[in-house]
Amino acid sequence: MAKKKVTENQPTVEYNENITHLPENIPQEGVEEITIAKKLLSLYNLQQICSQIDKIRVVRGELPHEVRDLEDALEGMRTRIEKHKEELDELKQKVVAQDAKMKEANGLIKRYEEQQNNVRNNREYESLTKEIEYQKLEIQVAEKHKSKFNTDIVTKNEDIAEFEEKRKEIEEILVQKKNELTDIIAETEKEEQELIQKAESLKKNVDYRLLNAFERIRNNARNGLAIVLIERDACGGCFSTIPPQRQLDIHLHKKIIVCEACGRIFIDKQLVESQIALKA
Repeated sequence: MAKKKVTENQPTVEYNENITHLPENIPQEGVEEITIAKKLLSLYNLQQICSQIDKIRVVRGELPHEVRDLEDALEGMRTRIEKHKEELDELKQKVVAQDAKMKEANGLIKRYEEQQNNVRNNREYESLTKEIEYQKLEIQVAEKHKSKFNTDIVTKNEDIAEFEEKRKEIEEILVQKKNELTDIIAETEKEEQELIQKAESLKKNVDYRLLNAFERIRNNARNGLAIVLIERDACGGCFSTIPPQRQLDIHLHKKIIVCEACGRIFIDKQLVESQIALKA
């Protein structure tokens, strides 16, 4: 009797040269476990590059923020100076207007006094006298306003001089900070650009949705860590305790598992160590 070929329950795994580089502790019964492990390793490798970029940017410290704050302060000071200069021009125009009022009033007084010499009765004389007195009051009011405007002009000039001094100080500090930032960027720019290009290259190998989740977690994390190891039975990001069963699930690489406390993605330490060993 001819032997019957056995075809049932035979797992079929597509050949992939990258699979041979995965750690031995990853189950080989199917593709799903390998896929999850590769995704986690891709994220972990991306995290290492991103952390190096973060360290370079930490070297710059608060300088970029200081430069932006100084630029805003400088712009604000320039705006304030311009506003004071506009107000100063308005005050000068008001002084000119008061001078014009006094000149007009003096001209009317002179004309009324000449008319008094040609009046025909006391009633006309008294009427002209009242007009003269009124114009003299107008001169007094104009002189009072002019005096106030001149005082305001002096104050405005003092304020402008003070603001100009502050502006110069801000500009000097800004130039100094910009030079410091330029020097630091010059020292690290090449390395940073190389790391950025490497990170962009690694991103191409990461699932789109997983990459979005990774970047969202990184942006929300204070230390920029989106994928972490378990350290002493705790999350390597927020240090919350991880139950044994959950640790086993993480070790099996059946699915992507995140910290219930901080939302960071977990990766098995043995998986990382196996990758390091293969690269050595």
